[in-house]
Amino acid sequence: MTIASVIGGLAIWEFVGLFVVKNTLFLATPSSSLAALGDMWTQGVLQKAIVISGEEFFIGFVIAVVAGTLIGLLTASFENLSLILTPWISGFYASPIVALAPLLILWFGVGIWSKIAVVISLVIFPMIINTETGIKHTDPQLIEAARSFGASRTQIFEKVSLPSAFPYIIAGLRLGVGRGLIGVVIGELAGARGGLGYLINNASQVFNMPQLFASVIVLATAGIVLTAAFQYLERVLVPWKA
Repeated sequence: MTIASVIGGLAIWEFVGLFVVKNTLFLATPSSSLAALGDMWTQGVLQKAIVISGEEFFIGFVIAVVAGTLIGLLTASFENLSLILTPWISGFYASPIVALAPLLILWFGVGIWSKIAVVISLVIFPMIINTETGIKHTDPQLIEAARSFGASRTQIFEKVSLPSAFPYIIAGLRLGVGRGLIGVVIGELAGARGGLGYLINNASQVFNMPQLFASVIVLATAGIVLTAAFQYLERVLVPWKA
């Protein structure tokens, strides 16, 4: 069904582009986008952009996941800390990072770290919120059962609360993938010397829609693959939720 959905969607997109819009300036078809993708790959432009954007995404995503999970565990474990940080977490989570990206560029420059900062700012808050929610939604009956067998607070956390939070944490990872990829593009649109967002910006300035859509297709494919990988990870780590 999934493959049929993708093929059907691409077929509709191709039909609309060829017979309804009839102008690649307004809507590039899948065939023209794939042709542009091939040209960019042959020229070596696409590989360089993927490496640059991939590095920015990977570093920012890992830092955000580690930091966000740790902060989420702390806020779930210490009520006073949660009361102090929750307004800030909620406020920054709702903040328009698109508007803050130029400021991050100003602080960190047009190099890689400004893009990493944008990725971190978009990924870390879903990780905090999901981790904290997962810990706090642990079944009280499981906790009481563990206590009745003499489990310590640390053992309850390791054997009950943390495994119970895994589905929420992995949901945060899946949500973070999309937000992280968006962060890469936002950072590169605001100021960059390379990357997929840089290619998108250049293509939009000269109205090269096939090249623009080709870059978007690469980002969408990365999002699909990473999301599928985290879904597989969830089935492995949380088989009782499958």
